[in-house]
Amino acid sequence: MIDLAKDLVYIRGMTTINIHEAKTHLSRLLVRVQMGEEIILARAGKPVARLAPMEPKVAERRLGSAAGEFQVPDDFNAPLPPEIEDTFWQ
Repeated sequence: MIDLAKDLVYIRGMTTINIHEAKTHLSRLLVRVQMGEEIILARAGKPVARLAPMEPKVAERRLGSAAGEFQVPDDFNAPLPPEIEDTFWQ
């Protein structure tokens, strides 16, 4: 049975839940998964599936998508003035 106090606390790692409990408490389990927990679903004590958070979809970057929006100054690769460069070594 799922402990309500345990549901309110983020638990690191994986928890094993039997399928009957998972069907009964799916909404609660999904909240835990959203918080980053992985949950193993078991049938007769044997793991059969894993509930895990979805990886966020990363938008593809298009090469040259900012073309013409800025210009690189001619002195871009020139050494920094000594007073600015010194701040990096402090």
